[in-house]
Amino acid sequence: MSWYRNTVWFMKGLREYTRCGYESASRHFNPDDVEVNVAGRSFLVTGANSGIGKATAKEIARRGGTVHLVCRNKERAEVARGEIVTETGNQNVFLHILDISNPREIWKFAEKFKNEHQLNVLINNAGCMVNNRELTEDGLEKNFATNTLGTYILTTALLPLLEKAADARVITVSSGGMLVQKLNVSDLQSADGTFDGTMVYAQNKVHSLRQQVVLTEQWAKAHRNIHFSVMHPGWADTPAVRSSMPDFYEKMKNSLRTEAQGADTVLWLAVSSEATKLPSGLFFQDRQPVRTHLPLASTHSPPEDEEKLMEVLEEFSQKFKSASPGT
Repeated sequence: MSWYRNTVWFMKGLREYTRCGYESASRHFNPDDVEVNVAGRSFLVTGANSGIGKATAKEIARRGGTVHLVCRNKERAEVARGEIVTETGNQNVFLHILDISNPREIWKFAEKFKNEHQLNVLINNAGCMVNNRELTEDGLEKNFATNTLGTYILTTALLPLLEKAADARVITVSSGGMLVQKLNVSDLQSADGTFDGTMVYAQNKVHSLRQQVVLTEQWAKAHRNIHFSVMHPGWADTPAVRSSMPDFYEKMKNSLRTEAQGADTVLWLAVSSEATKLPSGLFFQDRQPVRTHLPLASTHSPPEDEEKLMEVLEEFSQKFKSASPGT
């Protein structure tokens, strides 16, 4: 019976991830929540050259915020910056080239950024969508290196800057796939099992997403002056989905959300005063906090597993910090 209930609940949730789900949810949105002037506030958005990251950055720039685009590909990033500046008229859009899967470079970037800029809101949007098990030059599994370790290092490295800021926030873009995945601290880099295209990518990806949810919950407990949140954008029509999940895209392309619809809750969490009235550490979908576990599912982890995750990530972090010049 529990399996049946979870299946029904999950399938209902899948419909909510589509464009129809967004249109239904948005009937209850208050437009005034995001019609705010954020001039004087500084926002850093990773993975900002396309998709949800770019759509978020554009809307923040439209509202007067200072936006730092953190991107891996310089050529595409420069095009994205030009579009954002042209469409919004906001010149305070700055470009930083960084590969979030490279921990040494993250430390180097963060130390330089802290010395040169202020920061009110960090948006961890960069994500890796790799179908096959790939290792970085540091020997790290690429999804883990980008989605979990990269997010951990960038956030922890910038926490001192955020602690000094007014109304500081950290938002991580995740997915609902982790609802069916338990935290597995013994296999953080998905070394166990075989890789077989998109299905295994999905299994690998949700490992990272569960880790992101745990990170958000742990950070919220440890840093009371910062509002942490993690969110699911729904299924949006982005370049990453088209290139990395072509079969899924072909089946679902007429039902996918637009990039702006996928970015809506990110924007709401980043600029709305309503968002910070809710507790820190929650998981959001369509401007509402939602559960991080299916009813009756065996996806809850004991506290010691969550503590172990933080310990392992901190060990990795310090290892690469000591190896990074200038830190």
